[in-house]
Amino acid sequence: MRCRGVTLVAAALFCLASGVRAEDAPEPPSESNVAAEFSDPLTTLPQIFLNNAYTPENYGTDANSNRLTARMIVPRVPESSLLPFVQLIRPSFSVVTAPTGRGDQTRTSFGDMQLFDLGVIPWPDRKKTGLLMGVGPLFIFPTATHREAGQGAWQVGPAFAAIYKGIPGLLIGGLVQNPISFATVASDRKSVNTLLVQPIVLAYLGKGFYLKSADATWVRGWNQDQPTLLPVSFGIGHVTVREGWPPLNVFASGEYMAWRDDAPIAAEWTARLGVTIAFPEWRPW
Repeated sequence: MRCRGVTLVAAALFCLASGVRAEDAPEPPSESNVAAEFSDPLTTLPQIFLNNAYTPENYGTDANSNRLTARMIVPRVPESSLLPFVQLIRPSFSVVTAPTGRGDQTRTSFGDMQLFDLGVIPWPDRKKTGLLMGVGPLFIFPTATHREAGQGAWQVGPAFAAIYKGIPGLLIGGLVQNPISFATVASDRKSVNTLLVQPIVLAYLGKGFYLKSADATWVRGWNQDQPTLLPVSFGIGHVTVREGWPPLNVFASGEYMAWRDDAPIAAEWTARLGVTIAFPEWRPW
């Protein structure tokens, strides 16, 4: 049944992506603003994102861990959507190498699938204020193929994003999500109610280079014995825009767990490498 549900979700995403027509695609971005587009959760620039997060040191275990994440952004503009506003669909898939205990043993499995669907709020006027906001639902599907790779719960909750671009070369904002479980895959799985806050700050340096603090996600578990985590991150990236080629973004960042509570096993240091490819002239699949 779970495989059938995943198949239906994938088919729905396929149909949604097919509705984006070439004339509705965003204009090819210039090098001066493409860095912000790659870090903006409300961007209408279609893109595919790959990120590998390697943690050599974890609290509570001698094992290291790794997470490879693949994500895509599928924008839906009013002309190709039933809704009268811009709609941003972002599915995420992951392969997780997780500790299996206090020793150095690990197991690699597929992780849970995530999907949010944000509707961009048409006010205030972005051109006048530089502020853009979006709100919509978040879904988490328990597709993990091993216990340590996922939470084992069907989850749904609200998602909200706000981005300010009123200062040239600077991007400030954040993404807030709160998934809440409504069913679990096994009786020994705990219910989930978690606040996730991803602060985003990016400064464009010129010649395609930028600095950012946008990869860490703060975690606050509302239920008893759920962890509270406060990581901080810092990284550097470079974007390349060439005629006849899709815009390309590469970045590297480091993350440190500044504070944690009720987390028997948690990342201490994490190194991230990522690449994003944009498709400004999106064509139907």
